[in-house]
Amino acid sequence: MVNIVDRRLNPKDKSLANRQRFIGRAKRQILDAVRDVSSRRKVADIGHGGEEISIPADGLREPNFRKGTGRGVRDHVVPGNKEYVAGDTIPRPEGGQGGGGRGGSPQGEGEDPFQFTVSKDEFLDLFFENLELPDLVRTQVTKVERHGIQRAGYSVSGSPSNLNLARTMRNSLSRRLALRRPKREETRALDEEIDRLERTGKEPERLRKLIQMREEATRRTRSIPYIDPIDLRYNRFTPVPRPISQAVMFCLMDVSGSMTEDMKDLAKRFFMLLFLFLQRRYRHVDIVFIRHTHIAQEVDEDTFFYSRETGGTLVSPALDEMRKVVADRYDPAEWNIYAAQASDGDNTPADNPAVLEMMESVILPVCRYFAYIEVAEDRGWEMTTDLWQVYERLATSGRPLAMRKVRDRGDIFPVFRDLFTPVELRR
Repeated sequence: MVNIVDRRLNPKDKSLANRQRFIGRAKRQILDAVRDVSSRRKVADIGHGGEEISIPADGLREPNFRKGTGRGVRDHVVPGNKEYVAGDTIPRPEGGQGGGGRGGSPQGEGEDPFQFTVSKDEFLDLFFENLELPDLVRTQVTKVERHGIQRAGYSVSGSPSNLNLARTMRNSLSRRLALRRPKREETRALDEEIDRLERTGKEPERLRKLIQMREEATRRTRSIPYIDPIDLRYNRFTPVPRPISQAVMFCLMDVSGSMTEDMKDLAKRFFMLLFLFLQRRYRHVDIVFIRHTHIAQEVDEDTFFYSRETGGTLVSPALDEMRKVVADRYDPAEWNIYAAQASDGDNTPADNPAVLEMMESVILPVCRYFAYIEVAEDRGWEMTTDLWQVYERLATSGRPLAMRKVRDRGDIFPVFRDLFTPVELRR
């Protein structure tokens, strides 16, 4: 198999093919660099603009051919040699040094990393590659959207750009054969035979008939055009009605006093990635933001990510607020309902039975997928919270509930991908 590397210089803004080829080749290194960059960015900067990332140059080397070390006679021409001839032995340099260069690094050879800038679209494509909402189905079949077009046969009128040349020429040929329009070869043969008889002066009766046949052929040729407007056929296109896959994602975030600023930052990073993922991959997905302390309320995007509120901790009001919104606007028979919750796991002990009851009988029965992430500081990483124990009982019973823990920024990217990677693509 021959691999050809295109090294031609591309005009400005026309290197897409080479760029995509490079991204595909170095995807693993680029994906690792993107993950590191995502942990350093601020919450407000995620998804805004591209990023310059560094890739080790060792992974970008290309294969090449070189002479082997087998037997054979090879002559080497060294420019500037005035002291030695073939067969001479070159003495070792004094001091055992191989050259007059300056001192090098004690760790051996080094090479600068390759700097590569990814655009915003490429950055997000790498972020959300192979991710999807689990169990998304087309529940809304009564309403349709017109998305794209498809071929729908031919029409006798249309735009010149839609002219179907093959069908037009086939109609023209069929019409000319049916009307017996003389062919050019037949007309040319008549002319040659008439010219020969005129020069020889023989067979005047046959010459007269041939002249009449040529006049008739000329008349039929002029009266039967090569292409007639009746032959024209245009490609016909029609809008394609497709069922709508409607979905809604509920984002529930704990902003109570037990959530430190670092914990809130981790939760916001997760929801920012989720927000960008839904906006980029799906057209008909509503996002509902719910913040809660000891009370819960539905808020807009700016309030959800940037408002500073605090208070006590109760989880059941957030679930109850979600229940109300579902009852008011999102019929489970027509909508795919998803939910993602971020919390530190702290909850008033007296509220845990209400949380268990509401999750078991109200929330999970209408949800196709419920993702719960628990943010924790290092000192509380091994501790099992009350809320984690409640959700763990539900997850082990086969409910559509996934649970993950996050303790630093570096965990956000792999946890997010793990939650929304299809089961068949997980390793």
